Amino acid sequence: MKTFKLVSMQVWDEDELVDITLEDGLIINKEDEKSRWLLEAFIDKKFLSFFSKLEKKGQEVPLQVVISKKDNDPAHFMTKISSINEFVDQMSVLFEGKIRSKRNEFAEVLLGDLVSKGLSGDKLLNEFKGQMKRAHRLASAKK
Repeated sequence: MKTFKLVSMQVWDEDELVDITLEDGLIINKEDEKSRWLLEAFIDKKFLSFFSKLEKKGQEVPLQVVISKKDNDPAHFMTKISSINEFVDQMSVLFEGKIRSKRNEFAEVLLGDLVSKGLSGDKLLNEFKGQMKRAHRLASAKK
């Protein structure tokens, strides 16, 4: 197993990224036969209802996280919430999941969405570049 610092985290909720302000965080590559990862986020209790709803749905929770250093590109995970533990002012959310095919998958989805909206040529290129930069900035802004 390898352990890393979780620097920032965002959760995909419907069609938007929700910034989760971390008090602290840890990510573990289990290096097992199923290529699973554990992510533990220590956060303010104000997020309790948000994560409780996600847990009750029982669905996969897509995460975008930055590992180790704020300048690293975000990594994308498909996870499930394993547990939520409450403390006095904070809470811990434990996720288990797999890393997704990083930025290329996001770029493909974004490009398909922009083309389906009728963009082409310079307008397509400019919008694509702008959204890729915003997605990266969002991931590293709250460190």
